[in-house]
This record gives sequence, structure tokens and C-alpha cells, in this order.
Amino acid sequence: MQFLLIILVVVVVILLISIKQVEEFERGILFTRGKFSRILNPGWNIVLPVFQSFRKVDVRTKANDVAEQDAITRDNVSVRINAVIYYNIFDASKAILAVQDYYYAVGQLAQTTMRNAVGEVTLDELLTSREKISEKICKIIDEATDPWGIKVENVELKDIRLPEEMQRVIARVAEAEREKQAVITKSVGEIEASKNLAEAARTMASTPGALHLRTLSTINDISSDQSNTIIFAVPVEVLQAFGRENISGEDIIKKITKK
Repeated sequence: MQFLLIILVVVVVILLISIKQVEEFERGILFTRGKFSRILNPGWNIVLPVFQSFRKVDVRTKANDVAEQDAITRDNVSVRINAVIYYNIFDASKAILAVQDYYYAVGQLAQTTMRNAVGEVTLDELLTSREKISEKICKIIDEATDPWGIKVENVELKDIRLPEEMQRVIARVAEAEREKQAVITKSVGEIEASKNLAEAARTMASTPGALHLRTLSTINDISSDQSNTIIFAVPVEVLQAFGRENISGEDIIKKITKK
């Protein structure tokens, strides 16, 4: 009776030891006498001691920083660049069996790919086409890591550092470009203003009394400040009107003075 009890206790202990829990975001890789057997799904699984062993693999999306790298662009500008890579494991068995350390391997592959991608573009392309370069790096890494059971979801270039002298050059170029745009905008405005003035002058010249009305309107606008001394020319139309009446210059001056 005691022997049976001992055997029962041993069986229960072995059973308890054999129960392994795999979380929902994990997959278990089961080895039997050193050989791959199968993938353990989330939940409780039986792993026999001595004969079997297993390793857990996290299949959630991972975000890893790619260490800052020195790179040279196609136009021979030295830059320092870093990135972040997002990936997940779609085949846990390959991630364990096909590569020794997938975390380290993905990081090293991302570094070399990033340097090569930067070397294929100019500095202007690197600064203005960051998304395009990121997509290219992502595609290359995804194809390379597919045999490892890894899916690369995205690669984002985080920071691009330029030498100080290059930063000053870019700042001067940007300032010159802004000044250029300001001059162009001002000249376009002056052209539009001159066209409007010319059109207004033609309209006033072709309309009888328009110049006189404009003069009166201008006088009314500036007469609000009594401290101003206003000197204005007598409109040509007024002189022409006096001319039609055969009035001499002295009479014109007398008439204006009386008014």
C-alpha cells in the first residue's frame, strides 16, 4: 500500500512539473530528445521532464532602435543616422531554428542595410525623401528575414545629423531661397499694381470729369487733419473749361483765388 502511494505521489509530482503554461502572446517550441517536435499553442501543455524541453517565443510586434550609424551619401557628405524597426514573428520555429539570436541578427541587418541605402542617395534626396528611403530599407530587411520567420512591418528613420559646417551651408541656402521668394513676390505685386494703375489712368482719361472727381475725393480724404498744408494742381479739365470760354490766365487765377 505504501509503495502504491509513493508511486502515486511521484506520478502527481511529475505531472505537475510537466505542465507548462504558454501565454496568449507566446508560442512554445517543443523539442523531444533534442529534435523539434511541434509548436505549443497558448494554454497548458505537457512537457515530459528529461525527454522533452521547450522554449517560449514572443510573437508580439517589437520596436527596436537601430544604433546610430556613420554613413556617407552618394555626394560624399558624412552623416549620422539612426532608425527604429518594427517587426513580429510569424513562424516561431524558424525564429529559433534558422537563426541563433533573431533580435541581434535583425539589428545588425538593419544597420548594414541603412548604411547601404544612405550611400545610394544624395544629401538632398536623404532629407526630402525620407519616407521613400525608409520603405526601401523595410523591403530589403523583410526579404532577408523571411527565412527566419520574421515579418518586418515598418522602418522609420528617426534622426539625421549633419556636420556643423554643412548645417551652416544649408541654413545660408535656405535664407537665400527665402530672400529670392520675397523679391519675386514683391516684383509680382508691383507688376499687378502698375497694371491696375495703368487701367485706372486709362479709365479716368476716357471719362469726362473723372480726374476732377478723383481730386475732390483725395482732398476730402486728407482734409480731416487740419494741421496739414495741402498743395494740389488744378485739374487740366478745369483749365480746358476756362480755355473754351476764352478766359485769360490772369482771369483764371482771379477766379481760383476768389473760390
